[in-house]
Amino acid sequence: MTAPEPNWEWYRTFLKVLETGSLSAAGRAMGLTQPTVGRHIDSLETALALKLFTRSFDGFAPTDAALELQPYAAGIATTAAALRRVASSHGSGVRGTVRLTASEIIGVEVLPPILAALRAEHPELVIELVLSNKVDNLLHREADIAVRGLRPTQEALVAQRVGGIELGLHAHQRYLAAHGTPASMEALTGHALIGFDHESAYIRKFQARFPTLTRAALAFRADSDLAQLGAIRAGFGIGVCQAALAAKDKTLVRVLPTEFSLTMDTWVAMHEDLRASPRCAATFAALAAGLSAYIQHR
Repeated sequence: MTAPEPNWEWYRTFLKVLETGSLSAAGRAMGLTQPTVGRHIDSLETALALKLFTRSFDGFAPTDAALELQPYAAGIATTAAALRRVASSHGSGVRGTVRLTASEIIGVEVLPPILAALRAEHPELVIELVLSNKVDNLLHREADIAVRGLRPTQEALVAQRVGGIELGLHAHQRYLAAHGTPASMEALTGHALIGFDHESAYIRKFQARFPTLTRAALAFRADSDLAQLGAIRAGFGIGVCQAALAAKDKTLVRVLPTEFSLTMDTWVAMHEDLRASPRCAATFAALAAGLSAYIQHR
């Protein structure tokens, strides 16, 4: 008897069990009952003639075969999601789902009003937003459009530079009232500084230009830009913030503007195959226009 062809949903369930480590946790995350999750796994094991999980003390442990299959299953899930987005867009006008990816700060602080205006103009548009800095997720179809801080180099992508976002040192006026305003970069050593936790190639390049801002000098360390922004707004100390974002908050004050200024290139990119898609074309144009206005403090 021939084994049944694997169902796409079985792969989705397989990935969720891998992620959560148990049938019950996977079921809660997917809105399925535990027996249904178990049947999906059993069916996939039968279809593939492989043992994918073994029951362990604290849940389900993946076999070597399961770990080897994981990236391929993830590719199937990504392709299926992209297929559903394309299918949802067919019909007249701008409609369907667009999946975006952007950094934390851009995604949380900058894009919402742009996307709200876009949705008001095209009420049949659905937005999915992924907060990520991965540069390759457009090629893998994990997203339709990306907002990035560097120019995409892949030939299969359509990219538009929307401008440079200036970064500067900022602090809450409450902090400066209590601790004073530094008059030089050297004077920063007497202040509570906010910045990174783990070093990266970009951070090392940054430190070479501003040797005062080392990890050892930081009083608040986080790799999350949102966490750093939250600390600045709370009056914890002095940290790096987008100048256009700080300009919208009268309680934030620019510190040492002539001595510290960085520019972060900003690009909007999508796969060239999506150029003719009404939903993607409209979203791409709205993002480019909205981010350009943000950069110019309009």
